[in-house]
Amino acid sequence: MKISRVLKGGEYLELSWTEVEAPYLVPQNIPLDIIYEDKRVIVLNKVQGMVVHPGAGNRQGTLANALLYRKLEREGKSLDTAGEKIDLPFPGLRPGIVHRLDKDTSGIIIAAWDDEAHAFLSDQFKARKVRKGYAALVQGCPMETQGCINKRIIRSPRDRKLFTVSDTGGRPSLTFYQVVRSYGNYSLLLLRPRTGRTHQIRVHLKYLGYPILGDPLYGRGDPRFPDATLMLHAKSLSLVLPGRRRREKFRTALPLRFREITGSF
Repeated sequence: MKISRVLKGGEYLELSWTEVEAPYLVPQNIPLDIIYEDKRVIVLNKVQGMVVHPGAGNRQGTLANALLYRKLEREGKSLDTAGEKIDLPFPGLRPGIVHRLDKDTSGIIIAAWDDEAHAFLSDQFKARKVRKGYAALVQGCPMETQGCINKRIIRSPRDRKLFTVSDTGGRPSLTFYQVVRSYGNYSLLLLRPRTGRTHQIRVHLKYLGYPILGDPLYGRGDPRFPDATLMLHAKSLSLVLPGRRRREKFRTALPLRFREITGSF
C-alpha cells in the first residue's frame, strides 16, 4: 500500500519494524600521513580510497575510525581490546572532522581535538574564509587559460546520488580555475572553490566540457588511460589555527598517480 493512500475506515493495518542498531565507532590503528599536529588540531594528507565519514554498512576503515584511535591514544586511554565499540555520542560519529573530501579525492583535510577548536575552524569554513586549492587532471584543453565557473548546483532529478548545474534552482557555487600545463588532449588545472558544495569541482568541470580524468560519476571513458582513478587532489589549505592570529598554509605534493600519468607524455 502506498503511504499516500487515504484510509476510508474499517481497514486493518499491520505494522512491523526492526530495531536500529545503536550507532558506534570502532577505534582503528590505521596509518595516517600527518602533515601537522598540535594539541588542538591535526592536518592530514588523506589517501585516495579512504572514506571520511562512516555511514550505514560502512563503520570501519574510515578516517573517523583512525582519528578516534589516535584521540584515545593521545589521552592515554587503554586500547588493549581490539575492535572495541565506542558508543556515541562521541563528539561525533565524525570525531573532530570539520570538512569533507570525497572517497576518491586525495589530499589535505583538517580535524580538531576539542570542541572549541572544532567550532573555531567550522566558523571559518562557514564564513568562506578558508582558502582551498585543488589539482585536477582533466580531459581536453580549455581555450581560456584561467576563468571562473559560476553555476548553481542542484541534486540531479535523474539520479539522487548525483548533482548537476542549474540556472535557477540549487545553491550558488563558484569555482576559479587556472590551466597549469597542457599535455595534448589533457590539462593539469589548479582550482580554487569559493563555495563548498558536494561534488562541486567535479560537476563544474563536467559542465565546462572538461571532465576530470578517471571520474567514475561525472567523467567519460578514456582510451589512453582506461584504468585511471579520479585525478583530483586537495593540494593546499590556508586558514587560521585555534589560538593563532596569522593564517597558516599547508601544502602537499601531487600524488604518485598524477606523476605516473603526466610523466608518460
